[in-house]
Amino acid sequence: MKKLLLAMVTWALGASAFAQFRVEVSGVGLTQLPIAVAAFKGNEQLTQKVALIVQADLERSGQFRGLDTNGVLLDESSRPDMAQWRKQGADALVTGSVTRVAEDRYEVRFRVWDAVRSQDLGGQSHIATSSELRHVAHQIADVVYEKLTGEKGVFSTRIAYVTRNTGVYNLWVADADGEGAQSALRSTEPIISPSWSPNGSQLAYVSFESRKPVVYVHNVDTGKRRLVANFKGSNSAPSWSPDGKTLALTLSRDGGSQLYLLDANVSGAEPRRLASSPAIDTEPTFTADGKTLYFVSDRGGSPQIYRLAVGGGTPERVTFTGNYNISPALSADGRWLAYISRINGAFKLHVMDLTSGQSSAITDTNADENPSFASNSRLILYATQQGGRETLMTTTLDGKVKARLAGQSGDLREPDWGPAVR
Repeated sequence: MKKLLLAMVTWALGASAFAQFRVEVSGVGLTQLPIAVAAFKGNEQLTQKVALIVQADLERSGQFRGLDTNGVLLDESSRPDMAQWRKQGADALVTGSVTRVAEDRYEVRFRVWDAVRSQDLGGQSHIATSSELRHVAHQIADVVYEKLTGEKGVFSTRIAYVTRNTGVYNLWVADADGEGAQSALRSTEPIISPSWSPNGSQLAYVSFESRKPVVYVHNVDTGKRRLVANFKGSNSAPSWSPDGKTLALTLSRDGGSQLYLLDANVSGAEPRRLASSPAIDTEPTFTADGKTLYFVSDRGGSPQIYRLAVGGGTPERVTFTGNYNISPALSADGRWLAYISRINGAFKLHVMDLTSGQSSAITDTNADENPSFASNSRLILYATQQGGRETLMTTTLDGKVKARLAGQSGDLREPDWGPAVR
């Protein structure tokens, strides 16, 4: 467990940071819907290709298989020949246009078609600058995903992660596909454990700039931040309650690393201790109803995942397979627990069905860490190592379809997937 805490608190092995990514999708899902996303009419001369971004988003979800449209241009007012698209294997079709309406202002229109039923599923219109076209494409992908699956898309959400480059740490905020990364904080001291607030406007994180771990809350849009936990000893592992009013965190103020609850919106608030034990308790995370915390403890002799009612009581052990299970993450629908298990020296991402208690490894890599669910509970973001360097990955819950958000060079860690904000 000491090694776990050391890794959580001081990771300093990284190489150069890189804020731009390319998305590489691998694997095949069992029931992928074949979809054609035609090139948007009028988009030819612009750098951001809306149709390509939409298709990449849909493929990364694992629910869709993109088809080659051979450069066909179809706008939202076109009446496609559905019989022809069906011959090409398409079950669904997206068409659209990008029209310049003023200096650096564009109207983006799109329409979704059910090719099997020859049915118009509707569309939308957006006004955007050239720099906003990528975000509009993510919004379009969200609409397409919802119309065709009945579930919310997550492509217009954001992720956070940390990099280290020649002794400088950066906390980055990026689109869900890793593009458009912006530095929220730069420091010569470690930054760890970023955690999104439920409304997506704030990040809690741990900074070592005071030469000890303390917890800040950072407003992503304004850049302003406030110190929320600087108690005696270590202050670490912040996690937001679903209502955004409370932070669960690990403090050693009273000796040992124990779980506390702290008012997230009141400066100088006194934390409330949740349990008392000689064990190390850390990495708390709330269930979607805010009534229970999952956390890591070595109270049984090795790091395992437990759960505890926020109102108090006796912790209940959750993981029983393996002797080293850490980094719990819960899906918003309450069905799944993602965590990292050490197996024969390899750290692998596991997913547990909380109803049955059955779990399985879903990766073939050996250095996975920090899983985080998308807000629709369908994808998991995590960090791992490939080719000797750190990288970010997303995976479907069954591990069948993965996407690598890979920098050209450099290491990155501590990912957290932000909420859907409509």
